[in-house]
Amino acid sequence: MFGSKSAKAHSTIDCLIGSGTVIEGDLRFRGGLRIDGEVIGRVLAEPGKPSLLVLSHNARVKGEIRAAHVVIDGTVEGPVQADELLELQPRARVSGDIRYAVVEIQHGAIVDGAIVHLDGQRPDKPGAEKPGLKLASRSGGGEPAA
Repeated sequence: MFGSKSAKAHSTIDCLIGSGTVIEGDLRFRGGLRIDGEVIGRVLAEPGKPSLLVLSHNARVKGEIRAAHVVIDGTVEGPVQADELLELQPRARVSGDIRYAVVEIQHGAIVDGAIVHLDGQRPDKPGAEKPGLKLASRSGGGEPAA
C-alpha cells in the first residue's frame, strides 16, 4: 500500500489513527494520514498542499473526505474528493459521490454513487450540454443517414 503508486503526492505518514480508535468530529490534517480506526465526521486535508490519506481495510469514515491523494481499502459513507489521485483498493466500499482528477479502481471495489471528473460536468446536471449524435452518409450525398 505504500509502494511507488501511493508515494506520488506525499510519501510519508505523519499520523496514524489506530485500529479500535473512534474519533467523533471533523479531522483536519496536512501531510500523510493513515486511518485504521473509525472517524465520524469530515476528514479534510489542508487545501493546496501535498497530502496523502490512506484508509486501511479496517478503516471506516462516516463523512466527507477531501485530500490530494486518497487510497481507500476500507469503508466510506460520504462524498470523496481526490484533487490529484484516487486509488480504490479491492476491499474499498464507498457510499457517496466521488470527484477525482485521476482514478484507479481495482477489481472488487464498490462505489454506490456518482463518479465525476473534477474538470467535467455531469451530463444529468441541469444546463449541462449533451453531445449530439450525427451519422455520416455512406452514399456521400450531403444528407445524413437516418
